[in-house]
Amino acid sequence: MSHTQVKALGTSSAVDWLLDRTVLPGFSSIGWDVRGLGSISPDPEGRLRGSDVVVTGANSGIGAAAAEQFASLGARVHMVVRNRERGEAALARISETTGSDDLHLHECDLSSLESVRAFAAEISAELEGTGIAALVHNAGVMTKERSTSADGYELTLATHVLGPLLLTELLTPLLAEAAPSKVVFVTSGGMYTERLDVDDLELTGREFNGTAFYAHAKRVQVILTELLDARLEPLGITVHAMHPGWVDTPGVVDALPRFHSTLGRILRTPAQGADTIVWLAASTEAAEDGGKLWMDRRVRPAHRVPWTHESAVDRARLWAKLGEMAGLERSRNGPPG
Repeated sequence: MSHTQVKALGTSSAVDWLLDRTVLPGFSSIGWDVRGLGSISPDPEGRLRGSDVVVTGANSGIGAAAAEQFASLGARVHMVVRNRERGEAALARISETTGSDDLHLHECDLSSLESVRAFAAEISAELEGTGIAALVHNAGVMTKERSTSADGYELTLATHVLGPLLLTELLTPLLAEAAPSKVVFVTSGGMYTERLDVDDLELTGREFNGTAFYAHAKRVQVILTELLDARLEPLGITVHAMHPGWVDTPGVVDALPRFHSTLGRILRTPAQGADTIVWLAASTEAAEDGGKLWMDRRVRPAHRVPWTHESAVDRARLWAKLGEMAGLERSRNGPPG
């Protein structure tokens, strides 16, 4: 990022670095306010207008906020939801707020590989000849007890990793058609506390802890971002992970009530959390810098402590295991790259 761009964001690189490393102010609404992003459009040149974007988990929270921002910028928004009734309510609200009549609702359970394949076939038929400018993997879950998906996989990993990996693979032709295009994983700062356990991706050897399982799945997402970017970049597709900061969403209220009650007054709004998603989809800078983790429109470190680093061998093993679990060998084009 140039010095002019840094100045435009309202904070110096040194202040930004300090905010990021001190976590609480940087991840909260304090960091958002100090960085001065609220007055700067995520798409000042209108690149998203008329383009097709897909947002999973779009019925509430960050996903709904991202869908609303995309719609306000003139994009055709494909809202992917698990519950149609809630999705229809969100669509109606966003349409009324933005005035957009180009919102489209799709049902898909990201934890189910069969459901992912069905949705991919549906939207591929709908958008053939048009392509997808941005695919946003936002759908998530934090369970209170160990649960499994329809395919028998641990539900957190299935929802955050296996379903999105398969969906990215199946929609690669549409993403390539609209290149330069973006894939964005909405991850979490919780992943900083976890190291990849490539020998036990479903954490069957651990006592269940919903927060830790969630954080591990987010760690896998960040690694997967780099692996997918290396494979898709030659097609004009860049893959990014973004950390929205600490956001006041229904999911946080339900899954982390103590965290919410303690920090609720300084949590970010869903719109603030969604900003970098939309910026990444529009940014030419992001198109040249894939495979990274971002927050507040800047690249952030993927690790904060040495013990969370994975090896190149671990990453290769991870790719092989995830490909087998997600059934990439059965998809129409095989694994990306």
